[in-house]
Order: sequence, then C-alpha cells, then structure tokens
Amino acid sequence: MAISATNMQLLKIMESVWNVVCRGLASVVTALMGVTGVVAATVVAWNRTASVDEPAVPLSVNYHFTRQCNYSCGFCFHTAKTSFVLPLDEAKRGLTMLAEAGMKKLNFSGGEPFVRDGGRFMGELIKYCKTELRWAGISISIVSNGSLIQEKWMRQYGEHVDMLAVSCDSFNADTNRMIGRQQGARTDHVAKLYQVREWCGQHKIAFKINTVVNTYNVNELFAEHIDRLRPVRWKVFQCLLLEGENAGEGALRNAARFYVTDEEFNGFLRRHAEVQMLVPENNNAMRDSYLILDEYMRFLNCRNGKKEPSASLLDVGVQHALRGSGFDEQAFLERGGVYLWSKQQMSKAELEW
Repeated sequence: MAISATNMQLLKIMESVWNVVCRGLASVVTALMGVTGVVAATVVAWNRTASVDEPAVPLSVNYHFTRQCNYSCGFCFHTAKTSFVLPLDEAKRGLTMLAEAGMKKLNFSGGEPFVRDGGRFMGELIKYCKTELRWAGISISIVSNGSLIQEKWMRQYGEHVDMLAVSCDSFNADTNRMIGRQQGARTDHVAKLYQVREWCGQHKIAFKINTVVNTYNVNELFAEHIDRLRPVRWKVFQCLLLEGENAGEGALRNAARFYVTDEEFNGFLRRHAEVQMLVPENNNAMRDSYLILDEYMRFLNCRNGKKEPSASLLDVGVQHALRGSGFDEQAFLERGGVYLWSKQQMSKAELEW
C-alpha cells in the first residue's frame, strides 16, 4: 500500500523526535549514573535502529578462538572442524579493532578455551583487554566445560575475569556419559564443577552455570544443586540444531536425538520456576541474537539455519565484517543480552565474597 506524502512527512517527524528522545535519554543516564559504557552504549544501539546510516556497534562479542575440545557432547553446535588458532599478536590486533568499534563485553568460548596451552593463550588476551585496552572498559567472561581449569591459572589471570560460566547439563554421572560430557572413564564432571565454583569465590570471579536442555536431562531436577552452587546466573538453553555443525550434510555430529520440543523445554522451565537466577533461552531467542566470532575472526551468520562466515575483520575491518554477521540487534536486546557484565557492578551479596 502506497504511503501518502503527508504520512511520509509524519514518519520523518516521528523519527526525528525519537532520535532526540534517545540522545536525551543517553545524556541523562550518563549524567545521573556516571556510566559511559554498557548503559549508554545500549541506548545508542536502540537509537541506531531508527537510522541505518549509523555505524554498527559490536557491543557484546562471543569469540570462539578454537574449535578443539576434550569433550564430545553430542549436541555441540560449534564442532572441531579445524585446529586453527590465530597467532597471539593477530588476535590482539583484532580485539583492538573491536574495542575501537565499541565492544563492551567479550566472551571467550570454543570448543574448550582451556585446551590451548592450558588457557595461557586466552589468559594473555584477557590480560591485554584489561590492561592495554583498559580505556575501552571491556568486561570479560568465559564459557568452559571446567575440566581443564587449574587454580594456578586463576591465580595468574583471575583478577582480569568478570564472569566464568561452566557448562553442566546434569548432576547425574550416567546422564553426563550419555551426553558425552566427559573425558575418559574417570571424569567426575560434577566434582570439578564444585571445585571451580570454590576457586571462583577465592579469586573473586562471578560464577555462572550454562545448561543445554535435551532429551537426556529434560526430566531431571537441578534446583537443589543450583541452590548449593549459588551462581549469579543459570543460563538454560534449548538444544539447537545448525546445518553443517550438528545436523545435516557435512556435520561432525548428529544432534537430532538430543532435540526437545518447545513444549518439553517449557516443561523443564516450569519445574524450575522457583530458581531465581534462571535465565531461559529457547531457539527463537538464541538464533541471530549473538555476535559469534570464529577462529579466523569472521562473524558467523546463522540466519539460514547454518553458520555462514563473513570476511575476516582482520582483512576488511569491523564494519564491513558486521554487515555479513546476520546479527539481530533487536533480538539481542529483547532477550536481555545487556545485564551487569562487570563484577565491579554486582552486589557483594550476589557474589558472596
């Protein structure tokens, strides 16, 4: 249906008013709270939806710098297709570019991020972000299976880490074996989870748990253990299928047997509704709402149900690479992608230090 000239003019007026309101809100928030980082950047991100000419801001980036892992979880959707890891200096160059483009949160993931040099490679990048890139105010988080974490790593790099998430899909050893969350017959994933939780408290790192709901754990109860572990967040995902990763031709895994329906996922959430730190994320909320950076520093576009890489930001720059990311900023904000990322912003009662 055609838009009349009068209506077009009205739309332009509304757009201008919206831009003014958002700029004013950003100024008020900054003045009242003294926050020039995450909150103000989020307001700018909302404002940018009204003006496609503004440069994109990679506010929160998930850097999967390695695909290698010592576990073999059957539903994994970022599988070990390569063993490539960037040289340290090149990775630092890329992180500098992202910081200059407005990145405020960097999450290190894999694969398993502690596979590479026992975590030293990642540790040096984390230290670089918190020292050489201190001006950018970047919050650092990690997602790990926990099995390779050593306390000596915590002593060396822990002060620079805001949050550490350990993946735990069951507190039952048999379930973990069926899922593939183990290395060797003697792996005690739950015992190591509790050990890492203790280290996080000692080294002042906010502790988080990630759980993928699948056919093997959908009827299990987690509340008692979650209450004992006291994570600041318990992120609960629905098992996701991605072509070429854990489903379809060329995939290293076949996760179809792990997939749960929306109804089954919602049933799991209802049984854990009393857990206050639970943060649910179904497939609709998850897909397209993450900026995923692979081992070559390419953004991975998941809009077509598979991971299609952009050009590397190291070759074409951040803005050009972002145009191929498929990132849905609106979905990111609506799923609650912005929260208290920095441990300095969290309450002492929440952290229990």
